[in-house]
Amino acid sequence: MSKNGKVWTALVTVYIIWGSTYLGIAYAGETIAPLFAASTRFITAGALMSALVLVVRRGTLRMGRPELLSCVVIGILLPGANSVLFFAERDVPTGLASLIIASVPLWVMVERLAIGRERLPWPVLAGVGVGFAGVAVLAQPSGGAKAWGIALCVLSALMWSTGSFLSSRLPMPEDAFSATAVEMLAGGFVMLPISLFTLHGFSPSTTSVLAWIYLVTFGSIVGYTAYVWLLANAPLGLVSTYAYVNPVVAITLGVLFRGEDLTWRLLIGAAIVVVAVATVVRREPPVTAHAEEAVR
Repeated sequence: MSKNGKVWTALVTVYIIWGSTYLGIAYAGETIAPLFAASTRFITAGALMSALVLVVRRGTLRMGRPELLSCVVIGILLPGANSVLFFAERDVPTGLASLIIASVPLWVMVERLAIGRERLPWPVLAGVGVGFAGVAVLAQPSGGAKAWGIALCVLSALMWSTGSFLSSRLPMPEDAFSATAVEMLAGGFVMLPISLFTLHGFSPSTTSVLAWIYLVTFGSIVGYTAYVWLLANAPLGLVSTYAYVNPVVAITLGVLFRGEDLTWRLLIGAAIVVVAVATVVRREPPVTAHAEEAVR
């Protein structure tokens, strides 16, 4: 296969896998307690990622105390954000949830302005303003969505953006895979003791178990590996397109597999958010891989 063919294969893989994780979360959370599903997902994915680092990549998980503490802090935030999404998707359609989570790059820009005291180009600032207008359009209880579920989606986006913001400022291991493995393990083990108290009559369906396996293997391992490869082999502007293609994939899958409604409010809000996020990430593309991309 040509280099261009490999790039597009990896890009489509990221589009489909990360766009489908919202559907996977919805199915997994149907009969598995959300916190237990999230904690065990990241413990398992972290263990698999560790094996990938040690056996396949011939790397190491050794790191200094500052790097380890950073991984623990970010590990609590990122898998924690994903566990919140497990709860939210019980009362919010997957397409709507994906659009609110798509606002993460907008929140990161706000944190860079407010906390980092950075000066950002005016197109980015305009994109942030327009994007939050789209979120405001979406954040209206309708189409089966409940207010508290929408609030949890916003909380998840905030936790996700904070983890992303901190990961670019705290001392981190040089190898993205090593950092991601430790972060997933840390977040999973912090949540696990609490999640055990939420198990009542544990009897997961086959669909939920298969969805959980899909999230572990494809959502965390395959999708992240393809993403890291893309960062090293494709233009950043092209790689960043996943940020606004994923919600489109999620909405499509929600309509096809869960019978979710396409309302005018959702379509208008989606158009506003996708255009705004496209504006922001094309001006400020990712330059390194962070663990927030492995917890989708």
